[in-house]
Amino acid sequence: AGAASGPSLFVPALSHSAAILLSSRGFDRFDSGPPSSGQRIEKSRIPTTTARRFMMSSSLPSSLPSTFQAWRVNPVEDSETGKTKYVGSEQTLSPSKDNDNESNENNDGKVWIRVTHSSLNYKDALSASGNKGVTRKYPHTPGIDAAGTLLDDDGTETSVIVTGYDLGMNTSGGFGEYICVPSNWVVTPNPFDSARTAMIYGTAGLTAGLCVQKLLEAGKATPQDGPILVTGATGSVGSVAVEILSLLGFEVVAVTGKVDTHKDRLMELGAKQVVGREILESTSKPLLKPIYAHGIDTVGGSPLAELLKQIKSGGSVACCGLVAGPQLETTVLPFILRGVNLLGVDSVEIPLQDKKEVWEKLATSWRCPQSEAMARDIGRHELDACLKAYLKGQSAGKIVLDHSLTQESPSSNL
Repeated sequence: AGAASGPSLFVPALSHSAAILLSSRGFDRFDSGPPSSGQRIEKSRIPTTTARRFMMSSSLPSSLPSTFQAWRVNPVEDSETGKTKYVGSEQTLSPSKDNDNESNENNDGKVWIRVTHSSLNYKDALSASGNKGVTRKYPHTPGIDAAGTLLDDDGTETSVIVTGYDLGMNTSGGFGEYICVPSNWVVTPNPFDSARTAMIYGTAGLTAGLCVQKLLEAGKATPQDGPILVTGATGSVGSVAVEILSLLGFEVVAVTGKVDTHKDRLMELGAKQVVGREILESTSKPLLKPIYAHGIDTVGGSPLAELLKQIKSGGSVACCGLVAGPQLETTVLPFILRGVNLLGVDSVEIPLQDKKEVWEKLATSWRCPQSEAMARDIGRHELDACLKAYLKGQSAGKIVLDHSLTQESPSSNL
């Protein structure tokens, strides 16, 4: 989520019918449907003994309660206009009836997780608003991030993380206290000291880490190259990117539409300079003065096109967002005259092992103490207002959903 807001966007919904095959070392994952020639196979990160126990039985685990709480979105017909609107509310659900997995009738190959924490993302806001590019069927429980405990009948508690794939899109997500997902979506063990800490980062932090990694590996970026521009810097992706880059010794220039209110915060994260969005206003010139060595763009659209015009020769831009629009109107000149590299970053469908490697960095050498300290916690009853703020471009920093917080126990706004 970047600082900019835009109209309702089409975000392609992806198919995630995973085929899970038993092997001597775990379970191989095919990204969609049966394997094709040369298709990459990834090992599941679930321990073999635990995964086998759930693979061999479609029964529900004995530790799973008969009901649980979730923030669920229902389609409601507006009595005045006759149009369908989408309304989210806290509801009591049944594991056997209300888990909106597309293959809910068969639990083979899936595991149940007790979710203690989730986090808020722009895609969650789109799902909650009825965007059919994200979620095809309603009622639905959003939440593309989840952290908690794997349910195991032998009493073993394993701390886990689930992000991406189809979670929170067409599979019940982390805004519910329990989720049922394919075992090969699950990172275990959680490398952080708690589920809450993992969700301070969530998909947004993972995406930020992947952007930095792409610049370092594919872009060969070093601090000696010069300043790096980060767009949408007050958003949950941009803010973590700013801090990671700062920790690695880069000179970070942070772009935001909230300079007056968030400059000090961005400087605390490590930005050397905070500038307004006007530096990326659309121009007709195909090239501008090369100022920045590299960039991380979290918003897409016109700001990305303008950023490419200002990258120095041989520089790279890691692109991961579209809140300012999915279109990219540019020329080939930055690429053929300056050798600029546009590096796409996906945090949803990449192999689980690639996610795990970045999670481990975020939990150790790339850990962001300022971002962690600035995160705030909410309960399910606060989700509606927070998600609407996302759609209006009024959200900043990281928001963690704590399922233990209720209206009677006010949230901790750290």
